[in-house]
Amino acid sequence: MTKAEFVELVQKKGDFESKAAAERAVKAFIEAVTEALVNKETVSLVGFGTFSTVEVAEKSGKVPGTDKTYTKEAHTAPKFKIGKTLKDAVAGN
Repeated sequence: MTKAEFVELVQKKGDFESKAAAERAVKAFIEAVTEALVNKETVSLVGFGTFSTVEVAEKSGKVPGTDKTYTKEAHTAPKFKIGKTLKDAVAGN
C-alpha cells in the first residue's frame, strides 16, 4: 500500500472531509511519533503497539569474500512492539 492509498483509507475510516485533511492527520501522527522517539520517549497505543528506542552497541564485522573489516558505531534505533489486539486481528483470531 502506498502513502496515497493509505491516506485514502484514513479518509474513509476517519470520515475526513478531504484527502488533504486525512493527509495532514497522517503527517501529524508521523511527526509526533518521530519527535517522541528523538526525545527518547515511548509512545504506547493500547491494543496497537508501542514505539520506543533501543541503544545498539558498537559492533565489528568482516566483509564477505575479502579480508576487510568494518566497525559500526553505537547508535539509537527505533523499535516497535506489536500489541495483542493488532496481532490477533492480523492472525485472523
